[in-house]
Amino acid sequence: MKKLFWFVAAVVIFSLPALAERGEHGGRNAVGGGHIPSHGPAPVRHPQPAPREAHGYQDRGGHPEAPHVHGNDKWIGHNTGRDDDHYRVEHPWEHGRFTGGFGREHVWRIEGGNRERFWFSGFYFTVAPYDFGCCNDWRWDADQVVIYEDPDHVGWYLAYNVRLGTYVHVMYTQ
Repeated sequence: MKKLFWFVAAVVIFSLPALAERGEHGGRNAVGGGHIPSHGPAPVRHPQPAPREAHGYQDRGGHPEAPHVHGNDKWIGHNTGRDDDHYRVEHPWEHGRFTGGFGREHVWRIEGGNRERFWFSGFYFTVAPYDFGCCNDWRWDADQVVIYEDPDHVGWYLAYNVRLGTYVHVMYTQ
């Protein structure tokens, strides 16, 4: 019985570093790696000023300098609210509305393009100019994206990159 106790104690002690590492890289605060949020962001109740440049999103070491979503579905960077001039649109929905489906049940593979215009399954989008620097590492011919409705910025959607765990504001253009 005494040997069993010491064996279990040793296993627990040697497992602690692995469990601690999981909290940083594979737990609720992990970013990317295939996690798909179960819902989009909530509307902003207490707006914060937008960063002067498209930076200031890295909330922890190892997290991207881009808007991103934690493994617990917390949307980082979606906090400027309705009055953010970076996402003001003179004629919202002038190209129509996206009808392909929203949320984790609708995962799309980008088929081509770039940040100025990309597409999948006959749907075309453009990234908001303010967000250009936040999608430099996207693969415009292979990454999977999920589209969410933006509850604060009329005329915009949020395209979430499954591989990276980052997102940008996009406008439907066709």
